[in-house]
Amino acid sequence: MVKNEKTSKSIGTLASRAIRGLPLTKQEIKRLGASALTQRPDKKK
Repeated sequence: MVKNEKTSKSIGTLASRAIRGLPLTKQEIKRLGASALTQRPDKKK
């Protein structure tokens, strides 16, 4: 994982909507999940 990686504005907006309980489409849920998975730290061996 790169140290200066930032969440895009669109993903931040989706996360905000999800936290507030507003409905998301299946595509938005997939984008939010993919973003979370790609920003996880690398697994240590």
